[in-house]
Amino acid sequence: MPSSVIRSFAYDPEHHRLAVTFVSGKSYAYLGVPEGVAANFSRAFSKGEYFNAAIRDLYPFEKLR
Repeated sequence: MPSSVIRSFAYDPEHHRLAVTFVSGKSYAYLGVPEGVAANFSRAFSKGEYFNAAIRDLYPFEKLR
């Protein structure tokens, strides 16, 4: 299902890094995200709800350009 909050995302399993681009155009990399969390995020019916519950505020992040 398309998200009203998240435009796209990509996971790098080697570095446990989840890159998320929001519909606002802002992009962030979340660091130390376990593969299982990224897989659940990918399968989540509501990406925004899952992101808020399981990723946001739980993993350090850096803003991407």
